[in-house]
Amino acid sequence: MNKPFFAPPAILFPIVWTILYILMGISSYLVYTSSATKEDKKTSLTFYGVQLILNSLWTLLFFRFNLYLFSYIWILLIIVFLGITMYKFYKIKPLSAFLQIPYLLWLIFASILNFSIYILN
Repeated sequence: MNKPFFAPPAILFPIVWTILYILMGISSYLVYTSSATKEDKKTSLTFYGVQLILNSLWTLLFFRFNLYLFSYIWILLIIVFLGITMYKFYKIKPLSAFLQIPYLLWLIFASILNFSIYILN
């Protein structure tokens, strides 16, 4: 696989993902333990769960099946679901949405990296 010049070193990925998952876990916990209605929490956490599933499937699409263009479109779908999640989280507990910002920024960077890899390969 040809990578763009701005591709980070492989060692950075587990470090970044560990931090992101900690922030995401705290964020979802804040929503889960909030005083919001059961229905609002359920809807918000469902969107959160769907985007997590989409994210895990992206790994298979990109690394296992080398579907670079499809993976790029898929990551855009993840960003859309994260945006909906953040909106719903914000309505319940604003801090929970703000804790998702690093994840959103990482996904944007990853989408640029993904598209660049598609172009180069």
